[in-house]
Amino acid sequence: MRSAILIAAVLVLSGCATAPRVEIQTVKVPVPVACREATPDRPSMPTEALAEDADPFDLLRASLAEIDRREGYEVKLVAALENCKHLLISPK
Repeated sequence: MRSAILIAAVLVLSGCATAPRVEIQTVKVPVPVACREATPDRPSMPTEALAEDADPFDLLRASLAEIDRREGYEVKLVAALENCKHLLISPK
């Protein structure tokens, strides 16, 4: 009887002697990075330089030119934004 208790005690204590299983997991998390992209300068708009009593045709010409300038400015802004978005380190 004594040997059975001794064997049971040895078996119970031997379970505590094993090393715990350690698993290392790699978790990829996006890391935000400060954007150092320069903000493009806003161009002067032709309609801002017109006098209040400007001819309607001058206003039309200035408005059409302003559309082109705004589209060019928008392209520069979108390019700057895309450069900042690509700085975000994403998991692969």
